[in-house]
Amino acid sequence: QWVLKITAYADRLLKDLDKLTGWPEPIKEMQKNWIGRSEGARVKFQILNSKSQIEVFTTRVDTLFSAAFVVLAPEHPLVSKITTNDCKDSVEKYRQSTLKKSDLERTDLVKEKTGVFTGAYVVNPINNDKVPVWVGDFVLVNYGTGAVFGDAHDERDFEFAKKYKIPLKVSIRPADAQLWERVKNLEICYPDDGLLVNSGQFDGLTSAEARKEISEWLDKNSVGRLEVQYKLRDWVFSRQRYWGEPIPIVHCAKCGAVPVPEKELPVKLPNVKNYKPSGTGESPLANIDKWVNTQCPKCGDPAKRETNTMPQWAGSSWYYLRYIDPKNKKALVDKSKEKYWSPVDLYVGGAEHATRHLIYARFWHKFLFDIGAVNYDEPFTRLQNVGLILAEDGRKMSKRWGNVINPNNVVKQYGADTMRLYEMFMGPFDQPCAWSTQGLVGVRRFIERVWNLQEKVARRVIPAKAGIQKVGVDMDSRFRGNDKVETLLHQTIKKVGEDIEGLRFNTAVSALMILSNALGEVESIPRDYFEKFILLLSPFAPHLAEELWSSFAKASDDKSKNKKHGQSVVTQPWPQYDPAKIVNKEITIALLVNNKVRDEIVISSDIAEEGIKAKALKSEKVQKWLAGKPPKKVIYVKGRLVNIIV
Repeated sequence: QWVLKITAYADRLLKDLDKLTGWPEPIKEMQKNWIGRSEGARVKFQILNSKSQIEVFTTRVDTLFSAAFVVLAPEHPLVSKITTNDCKDSVEKYRQSTLKKSDLERTDLVKEKTGVFTGAYVVNPINNDKVPVWVGDFVLVNYGTGAVFGDAHDERDFEFAKKYKIPLKVSIRPADAQLWERVKNLEICYPDDGLLVNSGQFDGLTSAEARKEISEWLDKNSVGRLEVQYKLRDWVFSRQRYWGEPIPIVHCAKCGAVPVPEKELPVKLPNVKNYKPSGTGESPLANIDKWVNTQCPKCGDPAKRETNTMPQWAGSSWYYLRYIDPKNKKALVDKSKEKYWSPVDLYVGGAEHATRHLIYARFWHKFLFDIGAVNYDEPFTRLQNVGLILAEDGRKMSKRWGNVINPNNVVKQYGADTMRLYEMFMGPFDQPCAWSTQGLVGVRRFIERVWNLQEKVARRVIPAKAGIQKVGVDMDSRFRGNDKVETLLHQTIKKVGEDIEGLRFNTAVSALMILSNALGEVESIPRDYFEKFILLLSPFAPHLAEELWSSFAKASDDKSKNKKHGQSVVTQPWPQYDPAKIVNKEITIALLVNNKVRDEIVISSDIAEEGIKAKALKSEKVQKWLAGKPPKKVIYVKGRLVNIIV
């Protein structure tokens, strides 16, 4: 296998997560867990009656004095060497059964630990105790050292020892005296930090202090050392298939694996009619002799190309950079262009990419930064997860369930804008939502209402009637003075702009629906109001907005407006709101008597609190409930209600 050494970047990938303030915390946490950094110690246990040692990595070196057993992974190379004759059959049988299980089955899904005794013992370096060695499938050979020690301060170790009748002792004391009695008597496991007991010269230290001092003691006595371990493994980068990017390596009998010279890159796939499987487990490329057979770049002897190809992750780890400078034949990307356009402002994708594409792209980008190919060491400034659209039955869409929604059918029946608007309106962007045909129909009706609004819009200057007026009358003038709609328009401009920035598309669409309803209630709509509405609508329903925008160019007598509408709606500046006009001039106040709603009043928003209370007390419906009695208390909640207590 060919692998990329992503582990060399483990610390940076972990540390630099703190820079990603625009990433969701759950995604960052998933990457932290995937990298799996553990600070601990590597401890050497001498095998009894042998010159060999078993090295164990532990994050709880403070419990070393209570080590009761050591467990090796079944694949550990020492298992066959140390297993005694009377234990060989049981150990071998156990090893064979382990081979049938995946790493996931052996770790995350294991409810109960199992194992077999090897017959061997090791010596605990901290106190010279004789400790039995077991084999257990819950230990993985490729994590840590492939060996662990168990004690009374890990719950599953505790259960394992009880199950196999392995003697236990404690070395950590909790602060609670009653709890300590139960822990001391091995009635329960105490897995947390505490004070060291039964630990010789380290008695009385806290767990944190002991981890430091015991590690130093191990290092001083050459029986251990401080160490950092990671769950992250190097990235397996080989695939046995035709369509991946060729790995630029040539195999020579004399020189071994030789890189293809940079001047000959990229190595391209051969153009062939047949790329069936080789039948040997090799890539289909292995069948194409003309492509495979070549010369060694180093010595000139006959050689063969590497026939494994790169995975799909290879291209997806850097494609965003090539968008910046797609035709550059001299470099991956021009650095000045990359500096201007990078890093990516907003990256949208599913949470399932957290420990695959997103961590691979970060690693790839950091490498490119290290060799000077890019200007920044992180590729994506802001990350937004997208929710899954479920079927109408609430399940994930699947051919198996016959509940898949075909977008093409929706577009044919309802239109592309309906499809687009509904997907943004159906719920929060990052949450799963179930498809609803009824909801789709509702959005279609909204689009039809918007289309019909144009009949109320002043498209041209209407000539004055003879003898009545000497100048033309703009239909917009019939609308002037409708402060509520004007206020709502400016509030909508503000909200839609902010919601788009925050990816709150559902509430932005909702605001547009509210505004369209308000416009539909007036006798005529000022042209500039409707133009602003079209611009707000255009990101959500671009086809409808474009059609409405261009139609105004044909209907206006104003040549300057004709010119503007002759251009695409996407070329127009985004509308701006007036901060002075987003404040409602009138507000509705609920009137309560003894916490129950009895009436409501509409008042000017600039009336002071005392004036509002006075108007509330004059309400006929409120007076009815007061029955001539003075109120004990009048409570005002700003902008919302007045509660009169009698």
